[in-house]
Parts: sequence; C-alpha cells; structure tokens
Amino acid sequence: MARFTTSDGLSLHYTDEGSGLPILCLAGLTRTGADFDYVAPHLAGNRIIRLDYRGRGQSHFDPDWRNYTPPVECRDVLELLAHLSLDKVAILGTSRGGLNAMGLAAGAKDRLLGVALNDVGPFVDPKGLDFIMGYIGRNPAARTHAEAAAAMARAFPEFEGVPESRWLAEAEKHYVLTDNGLKITYDPALRKSVEAAMAQDAPDLWPFFDALEGLPLACIRGSASNLLSAETLAEMQRRRPDMITAVVPGRGHVPFLDEPEAVAALKKWIGKMT
Repeated sequence: MARFTTSDGLSLHYTDEGSGLPILCLAGLTRTGADFDYVAPHLAGNRIIRLDYRGRGQSHFDPDWRNYTPPVECRDVLELLAHLSLDKVAILGTSRGGLNAMGLAAGAKDRLLGVALNDVGPFVDPKGLDFIMGYIGRNPAARTHAEAAAAMARAFPEFEGVPESRWLAEAEKHYVLTDNGLKITYDPALRKSVEAAMAQDAPDLWPFFDALEGLPLACIRGSASNLLSAETLAEMQRRRPDMITAVVPGRGHVPFLDEPEAVAALKKWIGKMT
C-alpha cells in the first residue's frame, strides 16, 4: 500500500502503476481513485497515479473538516508530486478533481503537462449541487451492495443501458459493508465543508479555466449532466477552440470514462503530449 505524509501530518493513500506519460487521476468530491478502474485499461502505456483525497477512501480523515477544501487538496497534490519526484504531470480530473486541476493551473501551471476534465467546468449548475446535497455525508438506506446497486439504477435513470454488474461494482466502490449495513467510504464531516462553501457567494471560476491556456485540454460531458450544462461547455469551447470535446450519450454526472466517446477523446488528448 503506497502512502505519503502531508506537511500537516496526514497519511494519504495513492497508487502508482505503469510507465510513460504520468497521468494523475483526481476523483470527484466523495469518491476515490477506484473511480478510474474502468478507464485504466484504456490508458495502458502511461503511468497512472491515483490519489485518495484526505478524508476519502484509504486516506486518513482530517480532524478539522475545514481542511476539506480545494486549496488544501491542491497542496496535497503538489506534495504528492514532490514525494514522487515528479516535476510535471497531466491531470485527468472528474468533477471536484477537474476543479482542483483548474486551481493548479492558476497557482502551479508549471507543474502541468495537460488537463482533461470529466463532466465539470468553471460554472457548476446549481441543480447538480442540490442533488449532491441530498446524499453527501449520509449512509445509504440500503443494507447490502445489491440493494444499493438497485437503488442507484433507480436514482440515475439518465444513465442508459448500464448493466446490473456495473451498478453493483459502483456500489462496492462507494460503500463498505458492515454489521450495521453500508457505510460511505469518506468522512461524513465533508458535508460541513460543502455547506460552509455554499453559504458563501460562488467564486468566479472562469479565470481558473482561462489559466489552462497553452495546455493540452479535453472535456468530456455526459449528455444529461446536471452539473456541466451544454451552455457552459459551449462557452468553454468558444474560449478554447482547440479543446478536445466529447459528449457521451446516455450518461449524466459523471461518465464512467470507458465509453467509446470518452476513450477516443482521452487518447487524442494524450497524443498531444506524447
């Protein structure tokens, strides 16, 4: 098990596999490096690094929930790069991971080779935030992974043609089976951090997107996403006509990344850096 210790003394978990172009995979708000299991086989020939943010997955919980913020997570990323003696990496960022990638572009652009955004942009649709607040920090009512998988299929009808086996795999990634039912794989106190952020005026993230100028850039959107709107994607394309773009049909927030459209976009993005 690979771990490193942050400057404030927290032990974080990561995986580091393969060789070639280093691609750091940053997961969504409540998720872990396991999110990239589906796309990993399609990225063969590259060095795939996955980080569990503090308070998520196999990383240690932070005793102060106020540290569950993008600036601290970006600092953790830079400390991971120092631990691995990596000067630069490409970042594949899903949702929160994409926001962190934009933050790194604004504050440490010299450490980036390129950025691929999975269903996220510089404007986060309030509908998506409302949906997230409906479940964040709470254990599911389902008592087994099979029950949770069935509940996911009902909760995400915009995901078309997803087999039961994929929903089961999702349930097993996001919930731990205990004697008292299923438990989330992250610190429930993460909810407090999100509530505190939402109580403030939303920051203008377009300058962070514009900071990606000059870097190979890709963006993948689920056609029914409730977080990245078609209008926001269009404005991103206007500002970056060279951005590689893919819209994955029959997917909401977020695409699994092993869909043909997503794989083609990622391979084209990698091709710009190799």
